[in-house]
Amino acid sequence: MSDEELAKDLGLVSALMIGIGTMMGAGIFVLPGIASREAGPIVVVSFVIGGLIAMINALAVSELGTAMPKAGGGYYYINRGLGPMFGSISGMGDWMGLAFASAFYCIGFGGYLTGMLEGTMLELPSLSFGTLSLPSISLPEISLFGAEFLGTTLLGGTAALGVSDIQIGGLIAGVAFVGVNYIGAKETGGIQTIIVSMLLLILTVFAAAGFFEFEWATLLQEGGIAPTDRGYGAILPGTALVFVSFLGYAKIATVAEELKNPGRNLPLAVIGSVAIVTVFYAILVSIMVGIVPWDELHQETPVSQVAELSFAGIPLLELVGVGAISIAALLATASSANASILASARINFAMGRDKLISDELNAIHPRYATPYRSIALTGGLIILFIVALGQDLKILSNAASVLHLVVYALMNVALIAFREADVPEYDPDFRVPFYPITPILGALFSFGLIYFMDGIVIALSMAFVVGSVAWYWFYARKHTTVQGVLSEHILDRSEEMPDAAVSAAEAAAPSEATPSRVMVPLSNPRTEGALMELASTIAADRDGIVHAVHIVQVPDQTPLDRGAAMTDRIDAESQKLLDQARESVSRSDVDIETTTVVSHRPFEAIFDAAQRHDADTVVMGWGEDRPWAAGRAERPLDELTHNLPCDFLVLNDRDFDTSRILLPTAGGPDSDLSAEVARTLQRTTDADVELLYVVDDASEREEGEAFLTAWAEEHELADAALTIDTTGDVEAAIRRESADRTLLLIGATERGLLSRLVDRSLVYDVVDEVECSVLLAERPTKRSLFERLFGRS
Repeated sequence: MSDEELAKDLGLVSALMIGIGTMMGAGIFVLPGIASREAGPIVVVSFVIGGLIAMINALAVSELGTAMPKAGGGYYYINRGLGPMFGSISGMGDWMGLAFASAFYCIGFGGYLTGMLEGTMLELPSLSFGTLSLPSISLPEISLFGAEFLGTTLLGGTAALGVSDIQIGGLIAGVAFVGVNYIGAKETGGIQTIIVSMLLLILTVFAAAGFFEFEWATLLQEGGIAPTDRGYGAILPGTALVFVSFLGYAKIATVAEELKNPGRNLPLAVIGSVAIVTVFYAILVSIMVGIVPWDELHQETPVSQVAELSFAGIPLLELVGVGAISIAALLATASSANASILASARINFAMGRDKLISDELNAIHPRYATPYRSIALTGGLIILFIVALGQDLKILSNAASVLHLVVYALMNVALIAFREADVPEYDPDFRVPFYPITPILGALFSFGLIYFMDGIVIALSMAFVVGSVAWYWFYARKHTTVQGVLSEHILDRSEEMPDAAVSAAEAAAPSEATPSRVMVPLSNPRTEGALMELASTIAADRDGIVHAVHIVQVPDQTPLDRGAAMTDRIDAESQKLLDQARESVSRSDVDIETTTVVSHRPFEAIFDAAQRHDADTVVMGWGEDRPWAAGRAERPLDELTHNLPCDFLVLNDRDFDTSRILLPTAGGPDSDLSAEVARTLQRTTDADVELLYVVDDASEREEGEAFLTAWAEEHELADAALTIDTTGDVEAAIRRESADRTLLLIGATERGLLSRLVDRSLVYDVVDEVECSVLLAERPTKRSLFERLFGRS
């Protein structure tokens, strides 16, 4: 058994590898051919300018990452800094941008896969399904920034229906990468380091060999260094096209809390990875256009094309060099595509948690413990983009770039909002130099670069922003309760602020949402202080209310109408007891409502009250002294949890103490609820949390560590102690680890009714045997009749 705490064991080199590996994908293996056709040899300058803009944005990412290392990601920074309306734009933009980028990487993969298989028995075919006549759509002439799409005609003419061999290769890659994420394969730092090291070694050899084949005459043909119709004016449009090559450096911020000395190493890693990649891009692209004329570079596999010429006549490299380049391209594009798909699922998870999208999208697969619906939806979009847009890599590249540029620009604005609002909790280890000039330049350059993209891309990006705002206005605004720092700052100083700013902040603020309701069924309010304490802690953290419900049972022989009449006698005592409950909660500054319920069946009364009062969470106790306990406690609990109206927390109180929590997990919605409760207790009571994951034997330890580390990060419990038990005996592991813990927090079993009746469930055996208090968590899930009776297979 291993008891580990997530240590700060990532050094500067490891962090650099994460950034370089994420960026060095299709950017170098595909884009030089496309970009050189657009700008000519001057495209080298386009890559350098793209790197400089990325570096400015990287400074903002570094500050935000050290200030909020647990959350990570541009969506979180923007949502907390600028509010949920901009959070909707950034979350949707990041998600869709990653889908476009993944499709782009998959097409890059498909190009090199097609080249490797050409002439073999496995050569990929092209498929044609005929042609389609497209109607003409004219855009109105509106003077807006002078963008090229105005007054032009979109579509029109005849389009070929079919997919190329490269698209088929991309589809194979897309299905494979989505499948890998669907079943929950995890990234590992060791593999990433090996891939990046191999990639840099191969590209270094490629550059060294190409240096001796470089010809200035090839680079400076007729027309000079900027031979296209735009001349030097092609530089910035070229930068807009290749900016997709610099996506991904923000990923380093997601591991900030694992870095040694993050205040120093995070900005060095983020900026250093961008700098290294920029230098590699500049050298390699210069060599390519100095060996093959810029207008003859392959648009799908330019590196292989140049490698054939560079390695010619060199022993060994002539035989294996081009193959090594192709393998490097496959590894690089695969790594980038897989990371993008994984990141998109995390963005959806965070948006669901903030209620900007339906949490149904984040349903956890019962077997693989992955957000399978989110991954499947993202995968469907990637497949659609590969099929519909895969023959025009320029559109995929521009679409991925423009959406991420919007996100990066908003991140710089969010940084300014945090600084100007002077938020006490905002205490980054690194601060951008030359504030506020740096974030202002980052925002201006990011928004400004969008101007130089194709008109249709600008139009679609504007439509996307409008759509995201509409989504917020008609859906998310009614559900989310997150209030951005900027809005709070303006509204708190409304008398000092311009009327227009105050009006805008009020209009964009979330609707007055119904406060979270935590319902507590009580059989004896006088003795159930632990339940009220737990409920008030949860409600206070959510800015909600506690609803204490005193359940009074009357015999079956007594008609309910007479039972209601008896309430006159019951009420006096009940009110005294509820007043005591109210007094215990008043110390937590939480509002409390009280109700007395008279029922023949107190267990069903809990269920009905939760539905009638629209409770978000029910906190109840179990034990033979409660009227809803029918024999053993698990019987009524089993009956209830087939169709829960809300989250249920069931406490077995043995001297309730939240100071040391044990949370066993294997994934699933109930473990998600357990994690939320643990996070609340950690924030409010400074609880020490230990996570436990059990594997069958020692050979699965590494896989178990990868799962538990990723699960902890995903659920914002990365600072919890991690324990991997290799005995394969879950019950025994829980008993051992709970020996020095004060609270066992465990998700209810996923097994069905018949299985529980025939063979007692793990959860209930364990809770009877441990000595500490036990909190059982179960979240509503949609189960078929078969699953309700027999459990999930």
